[in-house]
This record gives sequence, C-alpha cells and structure tokens, in this order.
Amino acid sequence: MKTFQVDIIEQCKQNNRTAQLKLYNQYCDGMFTVAMRFVKDSMEAEDIVQEAFIKAFAKLNQYKAEVTFGAWLKRIVVNKSIDCLKSKKQHLEELDEVHLKVVDVSYENEWLVDDTMSLDEVKDAINKLPDKYRYVVMLYLVEGYDHQEISEILNITEIASRTQLSRGKSKLKELLIPIRNGTRS
Repeated sequence: MKTFQVDIIEQCKQNNRTAQLKLYNQYCDGMFTVAMRFVKDSMEAEDIVQEAFIKAFAKLNQYKAEVTFGAWLKRIVVNKSIDCLKSKKQHLEELDEVHLKVVDVSYENEWLVDDTMSLDEVKDAINKLPDKYRYVVMLYLVEGYDHQEISEILNITEIASRTQLSRGKSKLKELLIPIRNGTRS
C-alpha cells in the first residue's frame, strides 16, 4: 500500500477530520457506483455510502491492511446495500438445502457473453433475474467476490452460492438469447 494511503488511514484513526474528508472524497464516487448496482435509487445509494463511511470510520481500528482500504470499504457498502434491500422486504429466498446439488466448478469458467451484446443489455438482463440469483451473479461476475466471500455476505452456504450462480447464469442466458436472435427490441 502506498505510504500516502497508510498515512491518511493512520490520521483517520486519530479522528483527523481533514484526513477523513480526503479519504471520503477519494472513495465516495466508486462506492456510490457499487451501491447503485444494488439499490437502483440514487438517494438510497447516497445513504448507503454515508452509512458505510460512518461504519468504516467507527471500525477503522479493525482494518488490518490485509486487503486494500477500497476493498474493505466496498465489502461494507455491499453489505449495507443488501441490508437495505432486505429491509425493504425484498428478502432473498432461501433454497432448500436438501435439494441443492454440488455444481461443477468448471462450469463457472465456460460462460462467456456474446461479443455482440452491449454492457447495458447484460446489466438489464441481470436486473431481471430473481433476487436470489441476481445478488450472487452481481457479487461474482460484477464485483469479483469468490464463493466463500459471497456465502459470508449473503449468509448462505458456499454450495448455495455455487448453485445460485449456476442457475442465475442459466436464467441470464435465457434472457439474452432473444436479444442475440434479434427478436427483442
């Protein structure tokens, strides 16, 4: 980590308001974008970012620099975003663990989006997925989390994460097929 970054974080730990403002200004736009991917409402996203920074500054002594500050903060923003969605009664549907099958991990690397797809078309299709699939697909494909991290964030098992990713990708493929064949406007 850059010396500047370490210095500013140490200053923030000492409740230096100027350093906190610098750190906030450095990360607020990126964290707003992350929150918007989940909540789709700018006012809610702003609230989430504010709450995430408040929590981050309050818990800064727990930050051990094992990951970048941005990655640590992003995890807080993702958790706050999901908490917001849950509190709005958009609960994740729990899959019956008895019916879950272990998904072939090699399947995860086989799926590629057609080159003719625009990013907006893929994002729109992801947004049409049921919540339980959309969250895992977003966390895995968009945010880059692995199944262990997703299981911790969503409070599901790694098997459930893999299964929901597999099913989410299948549904996503179905949503994108009509676009590829030119039948969707």
